[in-house]
Amino acid sequence: MTLEPIHIKEIHEIVDRIDNCFKKDENECDDSENVKNILERLRKLEYNGKIVLRSIGPVRRGKASIERMLQVEDPYPKTYSCDSGSTTAKTFDNGLYVDLCHCAMASTPTDLDIHSKRTIVAAAYTASKKIYLNTSNDWESFDNNMGRKKIIRIQPGLLNKKVTDILHDVALYLCESEHILWMLDSIENEDFFIMDGPIYPKRVMYWMVIDSGDVNIRLDESSTKIIQNYIDIMDHHIENMKPLVGFVKNPEDMQVMLALKKQDAELDLPWLVDAQFFKNALSLERSGMKKKEANKYITYTNWFVQPNQFYEKMLKATSPLVAELANGIFEAEDYALCFFMAYVPKLNTIFKIESPYGLIKNEELRNRMTRKVLYDLAVGGVPKTLSKADSIAKIPVSERRHIIDRFRNSKIDTTYNDTRWDE
Repeated sequence: MTLEPIHIKEIHEIVDRIDNCFKKDENECDDSENVKNILERLRKLEYNGKIVLRSIGPVRRGKASIERMLQVEDPYPKTYSCDSGSTTAKTFDNGLYVDLCHCAMASTPTDLDIHSKRTIVAAAYTASKKIYLNTSNDWESFDNNMGRKKIIRIQPGLLNKKVTDILHDVALYLCESEHILWMLDSIENEDFFIMDGPIYPKRVMYWMVIDSGDVNIRLDESSTKIIQNYIDIMDHHIENMKPLVGFVKNPEDMQVMLALKKQDAELDLPWLVDAQFFKNALSLERSGMKKKEANKYITYTNWFVQPNQFYEKMLKATSPLVAELANGIFEAEDYALCFFMAYVPKLNTIFKIESPYGLIKNEELRNRMTRKVLYDLAVGGVPKTLSKADSIAKIPVSERRHIIDRFRNSKIDTTYNDTRWDE
């Protein structure tokens, strides 16, 4: 049995009742004054004497004509990007957890030697100390040294919850960071490098900072190696002033909204996620422009530096030099997270672009990197090289199933929802 017309009718009535609560009067300025006031606060946003966010230069909103962007030269003609595919963490009924990640780098123009090099990491966990896992001490090469693989194990007792999430993060970030480090010398100083997603492994950093008996990856060698790897990547780029950005396609951060609410409990904010606020702030339609005209532009903010962020009730540095588990060659502030937001009206999509302060504090480099991101957005909505890397690294569903089926001595731990919904 499915929904009948009477059910659809009643559901439509419910939707209309909710939707009408958000109907704006014709003369209402549609939160523009509220948005403007919040933007003013972002010049320097503090909580408990610590800076959560501050603007690099004046707080401003810019717009770039897509037509004009397509007529200029690419600020960085050669671009590289790295991405990884995963089986996602799988649970077996003998207590084994496994996630396999496969990482590749793409370039524009295409370089087949770059595309052919691959890194594969399998991360495993079991709560039993009696079970021996055949892990790798060093990298094992294959495909005439074009590929390398490694099996790692998170030691028993370190994970009592969030096992699949943590295992996935460790496999993913170790695979990606190791592949990037392996390929760094292939990227010249005048080339542009795009990381897929944030520039730092934020969830790994979170669990490194939080004192938890259930998730104790501070004691895990692979997790500490991940943190050091990202420091080494940033050191290389800052030392050589090589442009690097992290392109976050689905920003979920709540840091700005959270800080505003903590700073002023009386402030009435309708937005929970930062991206919701920035999308409103960058909307040309909300400023009165017709949709057809708005679609001809890309709008964006200035860069911000975020020296600290909230971890539960704590405010900690965004630098991955967390808990003194990693070492860098620059001052801690050079590793601080910087970002700007870019909105593509035609896609109704907002992106967050990240980079370390050590690069962004250089005004000439910062401006050129901003132009590059806007150029790539104008050309294809999402940077072409990033899409290439995604297609190369992705593990399709059929191949995922085939990989998991190879576990003949371990039976997948299937739940009713797995049977009902499948993959």
